[in-house]
Amino acid sequence: MTQARWKQLTEWPLAIIAFVFLVAYAWEIIGELEGPAERALDTVIWITWLVFVVDYLVNLALAERRWHWFWRHILDLLIVVLPMLRPLRLLRLVTLLTILNRTAGSAFRGRVVVYVVGASMLLVFVASLAVLDTERDAPGATIVTIGDALWWAFVTITTVGYGDYTPVTTEGRIIAVGLMLSGIALLGVVTATIASWIVERVAERDEDERAATRREVRALGEQIARLQATLEKKGA
Repeated sequence: MTQARWKQLTEWPLAIIAFVFLVAYAWEIIGELEGPAERALDTVIWITWLVFVVDYLVNLALAERRWHWFWRHILDLLIVVLPMLRPLRLLRLVTLLTILNRTAGSAFRGRVVVYVVGASMLLVFVASLAVLDTERDAPGATIVTIGDALWWAFVTITTVGYGDYTPVTTEGRIIAVGLMLSGIALLGVVTATIASWIVERVAERDEDERAATRREVRALGEQIARLQATLEKKGA
């Protein structure tokens, strides 16, 4: 079996499993479950983690150039190593939405916009869960509810940082650094996409102007040719 065939077969099952993980992870943290319910959700989370480990190892084994594939897919490794990032696998599905775009250029920009919007929402939600799980029981914590966590994640990913809610644990601060870097990266993608759109619009306008100039030159040449023909007839 080829790696491409494996990816084609596992795309939707992995997306469903990622969604199951996200639901279980959120339910466990927001619901503050204990006892059998907590153990059941932990079991679901561990099973989904093992599925993604198997998927990563199979992709690595099927890769033609394994080291090259390894270095080009560090994010896949992080998805396996860091459970909080595993729902990012869902972002692979947004490529299906590109059929709504008419041209190759607009399809690319549309895909980028969907990725940015999807990644932003998902990062905010997952970071909220992660920081709440880390901070809630820490001494002196200010992030103790899901509302606090969501507000903190929004102001952090946008690099606003009001300072009304701040993580006090080392793990929470690591999450904050990752979220801030993600916010900067997403802003860069948005800026690049807008710049690409502007450049394309300017190029199209320049091309229209050049085409209009060429038409005018041809029309002028035709008029000159007709004038010359008329003068030659009169001279004859």
